[in-house]
Amino acid sequence: MNEHSIREVVIVGGGTAGWMAAAALSRYLNNGYTRTTLIESEEIGIVGVGEATIPPLLSFNALLGINENDFVRETKATFKLGIEFVNWGALGHRYFHPFGTLGQDLQGIPFHQLYLRERQRRELPDISDWAMSAVAAAQGKFARPGRGAQYPLNQVLYAFHFDAGLYARFLRGYAEHAGVRRVEGKIVDVRLSGENGHVEAVELGDGPVVEGELFIDCSGFRGLLIEQALETGYEDWSHWLPCDRAIAAPCSHGVRLDPFTRSTAHSAGWQWRIPLQHRMGNGHVYCSAFISDDEAEQLLRSNLEGELLAEPRRLSFTTGRRKLAWNRNVISLGLSSGFVEPLESTSIHLIQAGIARLIALFPDKRFNPIERDEYNRRMQSLFEWVRDFIILHYKATARDDSEFWKRCAAMEIPDSLAGRVEQFRNKGRVFADAELFNTVSWVSVMLGQGIVPDDYDPVVDGLDENKIAQALEQMRVSMLETAGRLPMHEEFVAQCCAGTNAAAQPAEIVL
Repeated sequence: MNEHSIREVVIVGGGTAGWMAAAALSRYLNNGYTRTTLIESEEIGIVGVGEATIPPLLSFNALLGINENDFVRETKATFKLGIEFVNWGALGHRYFHPFGTLGQDLQGIPFHQLYLRERQRRELPDISDWAMSAVAAAQGKFARPGRGAQYPLNQVLYAFHFDAGLYARFLRGYAEHAGVRRVEGKIVDVRLSGENGHVEAVELGDGPVVEGELFIDCSGFRGLLIEQALETGYEDWSHWLPCDRAIAAPCSHGVRLDPFTRSTAHSAGWQWRIPLQHRMGNGHVYCSAFISDDEAEQLLRSNLEGELLAEPRRLSFTTGRRKLAWNRNVISLGLSSGFVEPLESTSIHLIQAGIARLIALFPDKRFNPIERDEYNRRMQSLFEWVRDFIILHYKATARDDSEFWKRCAAMEIPDSLAGRVEQFRNKGRVFADAELFNTVSWVSVMLGQGIVPDDYDPVVDGLDENKIAQALEQMRVSMLETAGRLPMHEEFVAQCCAGTNAAAQPAEIVL
């Protein structure tokens, strides 16, 4: 510690973002002099940022030392092997975006290139038949691969579906046990320094003032500090991603717990289906310019598979990002930093990534611009990468059955995405060096939505085509046989990490 070390960190807002930040900081700022305080009000409703996640959350929980079975049990979670997309590329069409890998590369040549050449020789099943996670999901099976797992089980990668409210509660217990101080109250004023414009303190409605040196804004869409106090500005992406409403409603479900999320495209948006241990999470994301709120709610209700457990809740949003994720001495996380619809379950990962970058670039009281600028550059790049991947789902469609889908198919897309699509359309090449959405993701979605390359990479011609055909068949059969030996997903959950039979918590709006 020196005279410049930060001693007071204040998190504004609880929920998933706030308590993820609090838990991580309690672990990594356990230095004896930095205190973390979280302010939240029970008067202010929480907007859950997601019930479906992606595999990097495994790393977050592991870094906190969280026992996975305890986590699954306490959050009434299930396991997720990928996302099934229905009616996206065309009405009646389905495809699967799996976690993990596709087949096995041969001599350094990506598997999907082998598949593309073989596909020109003969009719082949969908490429997901060569993804162990997808094959297991199709049979409703699940098992953790374990440290010593052999091929092809070692290709299984998974994430979770969980109750967002229970996850926040779980992390709150973790953080408070580690020394994080929680203050109950509603912020009514933000005090700025007359010298540098930094946030100095926040004033609560019943009089107390909480001072800090670094503030983390987890206040949701309103951006209490990052926007209302600092007027950072917002970059609107609704011209690419026009959905601006969501309606969420939990319902009961049957015995089978599908180990995947389902996204079903409707006439002006899409519906999520997320199986938890104690309920099914459902929601309809849509564009209000093409369907009314009442019509959207009726469509959701008519497509529920079980008994409605709570009245549907409505939410409005504008897709985009804050122009600066870190402004002065305020860092925004979660919905206060921006919003990209949860089509690929990225909301919680964006929180996790923001926390990781904050820890890597943690400032002192001098707030060197080089740390702030690097943080903003990295978060902007990640947000735009996610944005482009989500836009791909809307742009790559043959649907013309509604004005909404006609608009999506005809829209101009960012140059960054257009270049990636053309690279794939030409010879199936994918250059995905980001932390999120690797080659498997881009290949699965582009092929799944009908973007078929004109050719394959010519380096594949250096391999014997008969040996490739034999190798592909061996991989496919091996995955089918392995999946057949796995337990059903609900059996696995019941045996190792079933939640208690306590009453379900009220469902948050699930994003």
